[in-house]
Amino acid sequence: MRVASIGLILFFMLIILLSTAAEIPPFGNSMNPPHNYISHHYLTESAHETGAVNVVTGIILDYRAFDTLGEATVIFVAVIAVISVLWKGGSTHDRG
Repeated sequence: MRVASIGLILFFMLIILLSTAAEIPPFGNSMNPPHNYISHHYLTESAHETGAVNVVTGIILDYRAFDTLGEATVIFVAVIAVISVLWKGGSTHDRG
């Protein structure tokens, strides 16, 4: 029963992944995200809106600051979880 349910879950995940991959626009299509108005806005207005001379720095520190903070938080929590799982010090009872 457990193997069948795991197989069913994996089958549905495969269907979802394949249907998502089928929706990806072809390479070079004018509707792809690099060709929309946002990249043009970032390149033309980022120096004025952020005050940063470097466009990449302005995007990372001003436009995507919350996203970068979220990524750093996830990495920090993962490191703390790994350390807490692997921590062996402080145990007084024998695991014999």
